[in-house]
Amino acid sequence: MNVVVDEGSEGQRLDNFLLKFLKGVPKTHVYRVIRSGEVRVNKGRAAADTRLALGDVVRVPPVRVADREDVPAAPAREFPIVFEDDHLLAVNKPAGVAVHGGSGVSSGVIEQLRRARPQAKFLELVHRLDKETSGLLLIAKRRSALVALQEQFRSRETGKTYAALVNGAWPEKVKVIDVPLHKFLTAEGERRVRTVDADHDDGRRSITLVRVAARFAAFTLLDVTIKTGRTHQIRVHLAHEGHPIAGDEKYGDFAVNKALARGEALPGHRFDRMFLHARRLRFDHPATGETIELAAPLPPECQKLVEALTP
Repeated sequence: MNVVVDEGSEGQRLDNFLLKFLKGVPKTHVYRVIRSGEVRVNKGRAAADTRLALGDVVRVPPVRVADREDVPAAPAREFPIVFEDDHLLAVNKPAGVAVHGGSGVSSGVIEQLRRARPQAKFLELVHRLDKETSGLLLIAKRRSALVALQEQFRSRETGKTYAALVNGAWPEKVKVIDVPLHKFLTAEGERRVRTVDADHDDGRRSITLVRVAARFAAFTLLDVTIKTGRTHQIRVHLAHEGHPIAGDEKYGDFAVNKALARGEALPGHRFDRMFLHARRLRFDHPATGETIELAAPLPPECQKLVEALTP
């Protein structure tokens, strides 16, 4: 078939365009048909790294696509909008919702948004949040916005602040955590992260800035800013300091988590999620250059817990 490149695919590499268009086809096969010349752009041969322009005609040869009928369609869902214009969308993601499908999750925020907005030509995640984390999530509505915003995130030109409630009394002197992290898989195939020494071959430098926002009898509320964006960075760094995030099922104190969930840690208040919330995000608008600063208040269950804690 012949596919005309629209503004949602403008500027994309040919290989990435085909991998998305031919979902279910192995990567090796996609690259094989490109190399063989079966894929044509404007009737001519093209390399895998060819950048597609608006209006280009891509000839896609017939290929066998994996049967996906047994994969349930993502439910259409909108999320609380914090900011939206023609270039980007910022939503306040609830805890417990993955940002995208995969790893045992059939769909996430991005798939559900695409289903809710069938007229949208382009919707892509700019960055990610853990499933258990709530708060500000950016989605690009144009490829140019995606590229510009991801470059800002890569070069650390964005400001991301999280609210985290941790167990115990956070020491005032600990304001910077500069400890390398190493990502690995458990025997069950689950993704995990641990701190390692600076000379570890697979360790990646990771920097987290911490400020005490409020102190309570058994917990501390922190403002956390990350200078590097590693998987589970905040969760592992805070646990490494001996003060894991309340409700963190992977790196937390399981006895405290259970007491919170049962309403025993704070009589009358059950809390059964991880207390990590992306509350503030600052970036330069990809089209105007204007500095945008967004804020998302604590979710009601987090706010109620904070109000119930005793100083």
